Amino acid sequence: MKFIAIIPARYASTRFPGKPLATLGGKSVIQRVYEQVSTVLDDVYVATDDQRIFQAVEAFGGRAVMTSPNHKSGTDRIQEAITKIGGRWDVVVNVQGDEPFIQASQIKTVCECFEDPETQIATLGKPFDNMDAVGNPNSPKIVVDNRHYAMYFSRSIIPFVRGQEKESWLQSYPFLKHLGLYAYRADVLAEITRLPQSSLELAESLEQLRWLQNGYRIKVGLTDVETVGIDTPEDLARAEEFFRRDTKQ
Repeated sequence: MKFIAIIPARYASTRFPGKPLATLGGKSVIQRVYEQVSTVLDDVYVATDDQRIFQAVEAFGGRAVMTSPNHKSGTDRIQEAITKIGGRWDVVVNVQGDEPFIQASQIKTVCECFEDPETQIATLGKPFDNMDAVGNPNSPKIVVDNRHYAMYFSRSIIPFVRGQEKESWLQSYPFLKHLGLYAYRADVLAEITRLPQSSLELAESLEQLRWLQNGYRIKVGLTDVETVGIDTPEDLARAEEFFRRDTKQ
């Protein structure tokens, strides 16, 4: 199968404007993401709506494509980018532009999901370490079936463990945290970007529920690696500390 990775990157982030160009360990965040992905896949592009990001990517030797500033999601931006790049791809991997510590093993795991011919979309899940993290609504939970296809994603704690104190729930059920790395069969990507927002998506503010509600099958690969995403300047400071610790090991 032919894989291509697209990294959507906007300049006008509400919580952290210019985030892709922020410096982390002497390189921009977007360069760190690009270099991590390039250790696994040969075809990698940044999809952006900002000339500054486009020029920065080309300056470090990366490939970039300009897209519309009007997209409501990274998925829509990726579909436009694929159309502009051209070529024939079996699977499109969507790597968030604020994940500079994404690991090769995670990208490989999501790609391996497509060895199952029934996989239409793939993503990653990581077992939670503690109940405080399970209760965080900013960490969506996944319930999977016996073949590791997603049954539901929620910001709420799912499932509810009846008859036990909440502190002991992790001993009874392997709660699974959703990590926002996606991959799609190319024809499926074209289809899902034409779907209107669904009632479940609007209720939970989780785009993947639109796909589930429309009957698409999402395979969930497992990882034990925790990454450090960057949403705010405070996250960047924590990432800088993480980077310094990691490079010393």
